[in-house]
Amino acid sequence: MHDIWNPWHGCIKCSEGCQNCYMYFLDRMRDRDGSEIYRTKSGFYYPLQRDRRGNYKVQSGEKLRVCMNSDFFLEQADPWREEAWHIMRQRPDVIFFLLTKRPERVRQCLPEDWGDGWEHIFFNVTAENQRRADERIPLLLELPFRHKGVMCAPLIGEVRMERYLASGQIEQVLCEGENYDGARPCHYTWVKRLREECEAHDVTFVFLGTGRRFVKDGKLYCIERNSLQSQQAYRSGLTYLGRPMEFLLCDDFGYPIPEEERYHPVFCDKCATCGMRPTCNGCTNCGKCKT
Repeated sequence: MHDIWNPWHGCIKCSEGCQNCYMYFLDRMRDRDGSEIYRTKSGFYYPLQRDRRGNYKVQSGEKLRVCMNSDFFLEQADPWREEAWHIMRQRPDVIFFLLTKRPERVRQCLPEDWGDGWEHIFFNVTAENQRRADERIPLLLELPFRHKGVMCAPLIGEVRMERYLASGQIEQVLCEGENYDGARPCHYTWVKRLREECEAHDVTFVFLGTGRRFVKDGKLYCIERNSLQSQQAYRSGLTYLGRPMEFLLCDDFGYPIPEEERYHPVFCDKCATCGMRPTCNGCTNCGKCKT
C-alpha cells in the first residue's frame, strides 16, 4: 500500500489491545513469529525512493502511516530510529503519521534538533480502553508535537476523553473495532458517545470500521468482511469532520508548498461508502474491496 512505511517489522505485546494483534496473525499465516524484530531492507528507504524520471514515488502532500507492523518507539528499534528520523527530515513535504503504545519512551527518542516539533509529523497514541486512555493521553498532551491525535483501535472498552479534548491539542480521533482471531465486541454506544464528545469540541472523529463483532441495540452482529465493516461504519453516520488540520509542508529549500501543488487523493466508486475515506491516501486498485 502506498500510504504505509515500515522501516522495521515485528513488535512486543504490551497491553490489552495487543492480545489479538493483526500483525502476529498475518505472520503466523506466513509461518513467522511476530515477536521477531528486524529492520526492513528496501522498505527502510521507501520515502526517498524515486521513479525512472527521478521523481519521488511518495508525492508532496501524501501521508505515510509509519510502522504499521511494529511501534516506532519500540526499544528494540533504538539502533535504527535516528536514521529513520533523518529520512523524515529529508521529506518535509510529506506527512508522517506516528502511532505508539509507548508514549513514555518518546521524549528520550526525539532527535536533537526537534525543538517544539516538526510541522510534518502527526503523533498519535493508542487508547483501546479507558485504562490506556488515562495512561497515555496525558503523556501525549505533555509531549512537544505540533499535531496530535488518538486512535481508539481496537476499541475493546468504552473510552471517555472529554477532559482531554478540552485541552485543544487533539486534532483527530480514529475509532475501529477488532479483527482477526478472537475479535472482541465493539459497542455502538461506545462509538456514539466518543463521537459526541469530539463534536462538542469540533475535533474530527472518524469511524473506520465496526470490526468483526459489533453490538447495537443489544444484538451482536458478526461482520467478517473488512469491506463490509467499513461500509457499515460509513452508513452509521458517526464520522464527524471537525476543524481542519493544517500541515505547513515545505520543499527542500524551506519554501511552503501551495495546496494546489500537493498530492490529492483519487477515489473509485466503491470508496464513496468506505469509512476509511477521510483518512485515506486514495485508491490504488489493491483489490481489497473485493474481500
